[in-house]
Amino acid sequence: MKTVCFYFQVHQPLRLKRYRFFNMGRDHNYLDDVANRAIMQRVAAEGYLPMNALLLRLIKECGGAFKASFSITGSAIGQFREYAPQVLESFRELAATGCVEFLAETYSHSLASLIDEEEFRDQVEMHSALIEKEFGQRPRAFRNTELIYSDRIGEIVAQMGFRTMLAEGAKHVLGWKSPNYVYAAALDQKMHLLLRNYKLSDDIAFRFSARGWDQWPLTADKFLSWLTAEDMPGDVVNLFMDYETFGEHQKPDTGIFEFMDRLPRVAVASGKVQFATVSEAAARLQPVSVLHSPHAMSWADEERDVTAWLGNELQNEAFQTLYAQREKVKQIADPDFSYVWQFMQCSDHFYYMATKWFSDGDVHSYFNPYDSAYEAFINYMNVLSDFIIELDKRV
Repeated sequence: MKTVCFYFQVHQPLRLKRYRFFNMGRDHNYLDDVANRAIMQRVAAEGYLPMNALLLRLIKECGGAFKASFSITGSAIGQFREYAPQVLESFRELAATGCVEFLAETYSHSLASLIDEEEFRDQVEMHSALIEKEFGQRPRAFRNTELIYSDRIGEIVAQMGFRTMLAEGAKHVLGWKSPNYVYAAALDQKMHLLLRNYKLSDDIAFRFSARGWDQWPLTADKFLSWLTAEDMPGDVVNLFMDYETFGEHQKPDTGIFEFMDRLPRVAVASGKVQFATVSEAAARLQPVSVLHSPHAMSWADEERDVTAWLGNELQNEAFQTLYAQREKVKQIADPDFSYVWQFMQCSDHFYYMATKWFSDGDVHSYFNPYDSAYEAFINYMNVLSDFIIELDKRV
Protein backbone atom coordinates (compact mmCIF):
# COMPACT_ATOMS: atom_id res chain seq x y z
CA MET A 1 0.00 0.00 0.00
CA LYS A 2 1.38 3.39 -1.02
CA THR A 3 1.70 6.03 1.69
CA VAL A 4 0.72 9.58 0.71
CA CYS A 5 1.77 12.64 2.73
CA PHE A 6 -0.06 15.90 2.18
CA TYR A 7 1.85 18.85 3.63
CA PHE A 8 0.63 22.45 3.37
CA GLN A 9 2.63 25.63 3.94
CA VAL A 10 0.55 28.50 5.36
CA HIS A 11 2.23 31.88 5.04
CA GLN A 12 1.31 35.52 4.65
CA PRO A 13 4.11 38.12 4.86
CA LEU A 14 3.76 41.46 6.57
CA ARG A 15 3.98 43.73 3.55
CA LEU A 16 5.86 47.02 3.68
CA LYS A 17 4.15 50.24 2.66
CA ARG A 18 5.70 52.49 0.01
CA TYR A 19 8.35 54.14 2.15
CA ARG A 20 10.27 57.01 0.56
CA PHE A 21 13.53 58.67 1.46
CA PHE A 22 11.62 61.64 2.84
CA ASN A 23 9.81 59.41 5.36
CA MET A 24 13.09 58.57 7.06
CA GLY A 25 13.51 60.09 10.50
CA ARG A 26 9.81 60.99 10.70
CA ASP A 27 7.72 57.87 10.04
CA HIS A 28 8.52 54.62 11.86
CA ASN A 29 5.37 52.75 10.90
CA TYR A 30 6.68 50.58 8.08
CA LEU A 31 3.77 48.26 7.32
CA ASP A 32 0.97 48.52 4.78
CA ASP A 33 -1.80 47.69 7.24
CA VAL A 34 -4.54 48.23 4.66
CA ALA A 35 -3.06 45.73 2.20
CA ASN A 36 -2.20 43.21 4.92
CA ARG A 37 -5.75 43.28 6.29
CA ALA A 38 -7.40 43.13 2.87
CA ILE A 39 -5.27 40.26 1.57
CA MET A 40 -5.60 38.21 4.74
CA GLN A 41 -9.36 38.60 4.89
CA ARG A 42 -9.74 37.80 1.18
CA VAL A 43 -7.58 34.67 1.35
CA ALA A 44 -9.31 33.62 4.57
CA ALA A 45 -12.74 33.87 2.96
CA GLU A 46 -11.80 32.27 -0.37
CA GLY A 47 -9.22 29.73 0.77
CA TYR A 48 -8.36 29.07 4.39
CA LEU A 49 -11.87 28.83 5.85
CA PRO A 50 -13.52 26.71 3.12
CA MET A 51 -10.47 24.46 2.83
CA ASN A 52 -10.21 23.92 6.58
CA ALA A 53 -13.91 23.08 6.70
CA LEU A 54 -13.43 20.65 3.80
CA LEU A 55 -10.50 18.90 5.50
CA LEU A 56 -12.36 18.66 8.80
CA ARG A 57 -15.30 17.04 7.05
CA LEU A 58 -13.02 14.64 5.15
CA ILE A 59 -11.28 13.53 8.33
CA LYS A 60 -14.62 12.79 9.99
CA GLU A 61 -16.21 11.10 6.97
CA CYS A 62 -13.11 8.97 6.31
CA GLY A 63 -13.04 7.87 9.94
CA GLY A 64 -9.61 9.37 10.53
CA ALA A 65 -8.08 7.64 7.49
CA PHE A 66 -7.26 10.99 5.91
CA LYS A 67 -4.38 12.89 7.48
CA ALA A 68 -2.36 16.00 6.66
CA SER A 69 0.48 18.14 7.96
CA PHE A 70 0.87 21.91 8.16
CA SER A 71 3.39 24.54 9.02
CA ILE A 72 2.08 28.03 9.72
CA THR A 73 4.48 30.96 9.93
CA GLY A 74 4.59 33.37 12.85
CA SER A 75 3.56 36.26 10.60
CA ALA A 76 0.50 34.32 9.39
CA ILE A 77 -0.58 33.46 12.93
CA GLY A 78 -0.14 37.08 13.99
CA GLN A 79 -2.37 38.24 11.14
CA PHE A 80 -4.94 35.55 11.90
CA ARG A 81 -5.19 36.93 15.43
CA GLU A 82 -5.60 40.50 14.20
CA TYR A 83 -7.61 40.18 11.01
CA ALA A 84 -9.19 36.69 10.84
CA PRO A 85 -9.47 35.00 14.27
CA GLN A 86 -11.98 32.50 12.89
CA VAL A 87 -9.19 30.98 10.76
CA LEU A 88 -7.09 30.34 13.85
CA GLU A 89 -10.05 28.66 15.51
CA SER A 90 -10.61 26.45 12.45
CA PHE A 91 -6.98 25.28 12.62
CA ARG A 92 -7.48 24.46 16.31
CA GLU A 93 -10.46 22.30 15.31
CA LEU A 94 -8.22 20.43 12.86
CA ALA A 95 -5.57 19.97 15.56
CA ALA A 96 -8.18 18.46 17.88
CA THR A 97 -8.92 15.63 15.42
CA GLY A 98 -5.55 13.98 16.04
CA CYS A 99 -5.18 13.58 12.27
CA VAL A 100 -3.33 16.83 11.61
CA GLU A 101 0.30 17.50 12.51
CA PHE A 102 1.84 20.96 12.85
CA LEU A 103 5.52 21.31 11.96
CA ALA A 104 8.16 23.72 13.20
CA GLU A 105 9.89 26.24 10.97
CA THR A 106 11.50 29.65 11.33
CA TYR A 107 9.23 32.08 13.15
CA SER A 108 9.80 34.85 10.59
CA HIS A 109 9.82 32.67 7.47
CA SER A 110 13.42 33.82 7.25
CA LEU A 111 16.65 32.82 5.53
CA ALA A 112 18.53 32.78 8.85
CA SER A 113 19.74 29.21 8.27
CA LEU A 114 21.96 30.55 5.47
CA ILE A 115 23.80 33.16 7.54
CA ASP A 116 23.31 33.04 11.32
CA GLU A 117 23.04 29.74 13.19
CA GLU A 118 22.17 31.36 16.52
CA GLU A 119 19.35 33.42 15.02
CA PHE A 120 18.12 30.32 13.19
CA ARG A 121 17.98 28.32 16.42
CA ASP A 122 16.24 31.18 18.26
CA GLN A 123 13.56 31.47 15.60
CA VAL A 124 12.87 27.74 15.52
CA GLU A 125 12.42 27.72 19.29
CA MET A 126 10.13 30.79 19.09
CA HIS A 127 8.04 29.09 16.44
CA SER A 128 7.84 25.76 18.28
CA ALA A 129 6.64 27.54 21.43
CA LEU A 130 4.02 29.43 19.39
CA ILE A 131 2.68 26.24 17.78
CA GLU A 132 2.47 24.50 21.16
CA LYS A 133 0.61 27.47 22.63
CA GLU A 134 -1.88 27.77 19.77
CA PHE A 135 -2.52 24.12 18.88
CA GLY A 136 -1.37 22.05 21.85
CA GLN A 137 1.31 20.24 19.84
CA ARG A 138 5.05 20.45 20.38
CA PRO A 139 6.42 20.04 16.82
CA ARG A 140 8.41 16.88 16.20
CA ALA A 141 9.18 17.49 12.51
CA PHE A 142 10.81 20.46 10.84
CA ARG A 143 10.31 22.31 7.60
CA ASN A 144 12.76 25.09 6.81
CA THR A 145 11.73 28.24 4.96
CA GLU A 146 11.16 27.48 1.26
CA LEU A 147 12.29 23.88 1.90
CA ILE A 148 15.88 25.13 2.10
CA TYR A 149 18.11 22.21 3.03
CA SER A 150 21.79 21.31 3.10
CA ASP A 151 23.82 18.75 5.01
CA ARG A 152 24.86 21.38 7.56
CA ILE A 153 21.31 22.71 8.04
CA GLY A 154 20.10 19.14 8.54
CA GLU A 155 22.77 18.62 11.19
CA ILE A 156 21.73 21.78 13.08
CA VAL A 157 18.07 20.75 12.95
CA ALA A 158 18.96 17.30 14.30
CA GLN A 159 20.91 18.93 17.14
CA MET A 160 17.72 20.79 18.07
CA GLY A 161 16.02 17.46 18.69
CA PHE A 162 14.06 16.94 15.48
CA ARG A 163 14.13 13.53 13.83
CA THR A 164 12.17 14.34 10.67
CA MET A 165 12.76 17.11 8.14
CA LEU A 166 11.27 17.99 4.77
CA ALA A 167 13.32 18.78 1.67
CA GLU A 168 12.94 19.12 -2.08
CA GLY A 169 13.29 16.08 -4.31
CA ALA A 170 15.72 18.02 -6.50
CA LYS A 171 17.13 16.16 -9.49
CA HIS A 172 20.61 17.64 -9.12
CA VAL A 173 20.80 16.12 -5.63
CA LEU A 174 18.92 12.85 -6.16
CA GLY A 175 20.40 11.95 -9.53
CA TRP A 176 18.77 8.72 -10.65
CA LYS A 177 17.13 8.06 -7.28
CA SER A 178 13.40 8.60 -6.62
CA PRO A 179 11.95 11.12 -4.15
CA ASN A 180 9.38 8.51 -3.16
CA TYR A 181 11.47 7.01 -0.35
CA VAL A 182 12.63 8.10 3.07
CA TYR A 183 16.30 9.14 3.17
CA ALA A 184 18.79 9.72 5.98
CA ALA A 185 20.64 13.00 6.48
CA ALA A 186 24.34 12.82 5.64
CA LEU A 187 25.80 14.28 8.85
CA ASP A 188 23.31 12.76 11.32
CA GLN A 189 21.68 9.66 9.98
CA LYS A 190 19.12 9.57 12.78
CA MET A 191 17.48 12.44 10.90
CA HIS A 192 14.94 11.13 8.38
CA LEU A 193 14.21 13.19 5.27
CA LEU A 194 10.96 13.28 3.33
CA LEU A 195 11.44 14.66 -0.17
CA ARG A 196 8.80 16.49 -2.17
CA ASN A 197 7.64 14.84 -5.36
CA TYR A 198 7.69 18.14 -7.23
CA LYS A 199 6.06 16.85 -10.40
CA LEU A 200 2.92 15.53 -8.74
CA SER A 201 2.84 18.41 -6.24
CA ASP A 202 3.04 21.00 -9.00
CA ASP A 203 0.38 19.19 -11.03
CA ILE A 204 -2.01 20.33 -8.29
CA ALA A 205 -0.37 23.59 -7.20
CA PHE A 206 0.52 25.12 -10.57
CA ARG A 207 -0.87 23.13 -13.51
CA PHE A 208 -4.33 22.26 -12.22
CA SER A 209 -6.14 25.07 -14.10
CA ALA A 210 -3.74 25.32 -17.06
CA ARG A 211 -5.89 24.54 -20.08
CA GLY A 212 -2.79 24.24 -22.25
CA TRP A 213 -1.53 21.34 -20.13
CA ASP A 214 -1.86 18.00 -21.90
CA GLN A 215 -3.38 16.42 -18.77
CA TRP A 216 -6.07 19.06 -18.26
CA PRO A 217 -8.59 18.61 -16.76
CA LEU A 218 -7.07 16.86 -13.77
CA THR A 219 -9.57 14.65 -11.97
CA ALA A 220 -9.22 12.85 -8.67
CA ASP A 221 -9.53 9.47 -10.37
CA LYS A 222 -6.81 10.32 -12.88
CA PHE A 223 -4.49 11.54 -10.12
CA LEU A 224 -5.13 8.39 -8.08
CA SER A 225 -4.21 6.29 -11.12
CA TRP A 226 -0.84 8.05 -11.20
CA LEU A 227 -0.27 7.46 -7.49
CA THR A 228 -1.05 3.76 -7.74
CA ALA A 229 0.47 2.98 -11.15
CA GLU A 230 2.64 -0.14 -11.24
CA ASP A 231 5.57 1.85 -12.59
CA MET A 232 5.36 4.42 -9.75
CA PRO A 233 8.45 3.65 -7.64
CA GLY A 234 8.84 4.03 -3.90
CA ASP A 235 7.08 3.76 -0.56
CA VAL A 236 5.76 7.29 -0.01
CA VAL A 237 4.56 10.10 -2.27
CA ASN A 238 5.06 13.50 -0.66
CA LEU A 239 2.69 16.14 -1.95
CA PHE A 240 3.99 19.43 -0.52
CA MET A 241 2.48 22.77 -1.58
CA ASP A 242 1.40 26.23 -0.47
CA TYR A 243 -1.99 26.17 1.24
CA GLU A 244 -2.83 29.28 -0.77
CA THR A 245 -3.09 26.90 -3.74
CA PHE A 246 -6.70 26.39 -2.68
CA GLY A 247 -8.82 29.42 -3.46
CA GLU A 248 -6.00 31.88 -4.16
CA HIS A 249 -3.59 30.47 -6.76
CA GLN A 250 -6.25 28.06 -8.01
CA LYS A 251 -9.54 29.92 -7.82
CA PRO A 252 -12.71 28.18 -6.62
CA ASP A 253 -14.19 28.13 -10.13
CA THR A 254 -11.32 25.91 -11.34
CA GLY A 255 -12.78 22.97 -9.43
CA ILE A 256 -9.85 22.71 -7.02
CA PHE A 257 -12.09 22.25 -3.97
CA GLU A 258 -14.12 19.52 -5.66
CA PHE A 259 -10.87 17.79 -6.63
CA MET A 260 -9.60 17.81 -3.04
CA ASP A 261 -12.99 16.73 -1.73
CA ARG A 262 -12.99 13.64 -3.93
CA LEU A 263 -9.33 12.57 -3.96
CA PRO A 264 -9.06 11.28 -0.36
CA ARG A 265 -12.38 9.46 -0.66
CA VAL A 266 -11.48 7.53 -3.81
CA ALA A 267 -7.96 6.91 -2.49
CA VAL A 268 -9.21 5.39 0.78
CA ALA A 269 -11.92 3.42 -1.03
CA SER A 270 -9.34 1.94 -3.43
CA GLY A 271 -7.50 0.19 -0.62
CA LYS A 272 -4.24 1.03 -2.39
CA VAL A 273 -3.37 4.25 -0.56
CA GLN A 274 -2.94 5.18 3.08
CA PHE A 275 -2.49 8.75 4.25
CA ALA A 276 0.00 9.68 6.94
CA THR A 277 1.31 12.75 8.69
CA VAL A 278 4.95 13.64 8.11
CA SER A 279 6.13 12.14 11.41
CA GLU A 280 4.07 8.98 10.92
CA ALA A 281 5.56 8.34 7.49
CA ALA A 282 9.11 8.95 8.70
CA ALA A 283 8.62 6.58 11.65
CA ARG A 284 6.86 3.89 9.62
CA LEU A 285 9.36 3.67 6.76
CA GLN A 286 13.08 2.99 6.92
CA PRO A 287 15.57 5.15 4.99
CA VAL A 288 16.83 3.50 1.82
CA SER A 289 19.93 5.65 1.42
CA VAL A 290 21.86 8.67 2.69
CA LEU A 291 21.13 11.97 0.94
CA HIS A 292 24.11 14.24 0.33
CA SER A 293 23.43 17.95 -0.25
CA PRO A 294 26.63 19.94 0.39
CA HIS A 295 25.05 23.10 -1.06
CA ALA A 296 21.70 24.59 -0.11
CA MET A 297 18.72 23.55 -2.20
CA SER A 298 15.11 24.73 -2.08
CA TRP A 299 11.76 24.18 -3.76
CA ALA A 300 11.95 27.41 -5.82
CA ASP A 301 12.38 27.80 -9.57
CA GLU A 302 13.88 25.37 -12.03
CA GLU A 303 17.30 25.51 -10.37
CA ARG A 304 15.98 24.41 -6.94
CA ASP A 305 18.66 26.52 -5.24
CA VAL A 306 18.63 29.79 -3.24
CA THR A 307 19.14 32.23 -6.13
CA ALA A 308 15.47 33.25 -5.94
CA TRP A 309 16.41 35.19 -2.78
CA LEU A 310 20.17 35.67 -2.95
CA GLY A 311 20.93 35.58 -6.65
CA ASN A 312 21.95 39.19 -7.34
CA GLU A 313 23.85 42.08 -5.78
CA LEU A 314 20.73 43.91 -4.61
CA GLN A 315 19.50 40.92 -2.66
CA ASN A 316 22.87 40.20 -1.11
CA GLU A 317 23.45 43.80 -0.07
CA ALA A 318 20.06 43.98 1.64
CA PHE A 319 20.58 40.58 3.25
CA GLN A 320 24.04 41.34 4.63
CA THR A 321 23.01 44.79 5.87
CA LEU A 322 20.00 43.35 7.70
CA TYR A 323 21.87 40.60 9.54
CA ALA A 324 24.66 42.97 10.53
CA GLN A 325 22.11 44.50 12.93
CA ARG A 326 21.38 41.35 14.94
CA GLU A 327 23.70 42.03 17.89
CA LYS A 328 22.29 45.55 18.35
CA VAL A 329 18.72 44.24 18.32
CA LYS A 330 19.58 41.60 20.93
CA GLN A 331 21.51 44.14 23.01
CA ILE A 332 18.60 46.54 23.51
CA ALA A 333 15.97 43.77 23.79
CA ASP A 334 13.09 46.15 23.02
CA PRO A 335 9.85 44.43 21.89
CA ASP A 336 9.15 47.11 19.26
CA PHE A 337 12.58 46.75 17.67
CA SER A 338 12.37 42.94 17.89
CA TYR A 339 9.03 43.03 16.09
CA VAL A 340 10.49 45.01 13.18
CA TRP A 341 13.58 42.79 13.19
CA GLN A 342 11.36 39.76 12.77
CA PHE A 343 9.20 40.95 9.88
CA MET A 344 12.18 42.46 8.03
CA GLN A 345 13.72 38.97 7.84
CA CYS A 346 10.83 37.48 5.88
CA SER A 347 12.12 35.81 2.71
CA ASP A 348 9.41 37.46 0.59
CA HIS A 349 11.21 40.83 0.75
CA PHE A 350 14.26 39.31 -0.95
CA TYR A 351 12.14 37.38 -3.43
CA TYR A 352 10.66 40.68 -4.66
CA MET A 353 14.21 41.79 -5.58
CA ALA A 354 14.82 38.83 -7.89
CA THR A 355 15.89 39.46 -11.48
CA LYS A 356 15.31 35.91 -12.75
CA TRP A 357 12.98 36.68 -15.61
CA PHE A 358 13.95 33.97 -18.07
CA SER A 359 12.88 30.56 -16.79
CA ASP A 360 10.69 31.64 -13.86
CA GLY A 361 9.57 35.19 -14.54
CA ASP A 362 5.83 34.50 -14.49
CA VAL A 363 5.99 32.95 -11.04
CA HIS A 364 8.08 35.81 -9.66
CA SER A 365 5.84 38.51 -11.12
CA TYR A 366 2.69 36.85 -9.75
CA PHE A 367 3.90 37.18 -6.16
CA ASN A 368 5.51 40.62 -6.56
CA PRO A 369 3.72 43.88 -5.64
CA TYR A 370 6.58 45.99 -7.06
CA ASP A 371 7.13 47.01 -10.68
CA SER A 372 10.81 46.12 -10.60
CA ALA A 373 13.48 44.47 -8.48
CA TYR A 374 15.16 47.85 -8.06
CA GLU A 375 11.95 49.41 -6.73
CA ALA A 376 11.62 46.56 -4.22
CA PHE A 377 15.24 47.03 -3.17
CA ILE A 378 14.95 50.82 -2.71
CA ASN A 379 11.75 50.51 -0.69
CA TYR A 380 13.24 47.82 1.54
CA MET A 381 16.49 49.70 2.05
CA ASN A 382 14.66 52.93 2.93
CA VAL A 383 12.81 51.09 5.68
CA LEU A 384 15.95 49.29 6.80
CA SER A 385 17.96 52.52 6.86
CA ASP A 386 15.41 54.23 9.09
CA PHE A 387 15.33 51.19 11.35
CA ILE A 388 19.15 51.24 11.64
CA ILE A 389 19.15 54.97 12.47
CA GLU A 390 16.65 54.41 15.30
CA LEU A 391 18.50 51.30 16.42
CA ASP A 392 21.80 53.16 16.62
CA LYS A 393 20.16 55.91 18.67
CA ARG A 394 18.98 53.38 21.20
CA VAL A 395 22.31 51.56 21.38
